[in-house]
Amino acid sequence: MEIFTPIPENIVEKLQVGDIIIISGYIICGRDAALPRLVKMIEEGNGNSLGIDLSGQVVFHTAVSPAGIGPTSSNKLEIENSIEPLSKAGIRIHLGKGKLHSETVEALKRYNSVYAIIPPVTALLKSKTSEEKVLAFPELGMEALHIVKVDQYPAIIGAAQGRSIYDE
Repeated sequence: MEIFTPIPENIVEKLQVGDIIIISGYIICGRDAALPRLVKMIEEGNGNSLGIDLSGQVVFHTAVSPAGIGPTSSNKLEIENSIEPLSKAGIRIHLGKGKLHSETVEALKRYNSVYAIIPPVTALLKSKTSEEKVLAFPELGMEALHIVKVDQYPAIIGAAQGRSIYDE
């Protein structure tokens, strides 16, 4: 199902666990530091000072960097504690990764909001890695030098021939 922001309540009412959605439009991105501050603004009655109506919006639990965006764990205390008050303020979809507590799931239902999982790229790449071996520096744990056998890793060339995708 393709969904455009802002999202009407009747669309959210139709969504079921396991549905695949495609979201288009503007979304709000924030994580550990930003979302609690947004909640505080709403609680103080300053939510409208952002210049957008939160009703019908999507919040993506992520940071935005030149390297791109990817989901952070939605069950981090600061993020998960923002879900109920943001849903109450009109946020319809929360995007992230990780399992939420049952109380949060109930709050989503109470305020006609949903949580959608954006699979982390690391999960995709892990599923396409069949062997791994530490080559050097085992004392570094996951940061050790590894060799891996891969099958169909997806990739986008980011820079070649003196050009960069970020400069386009």
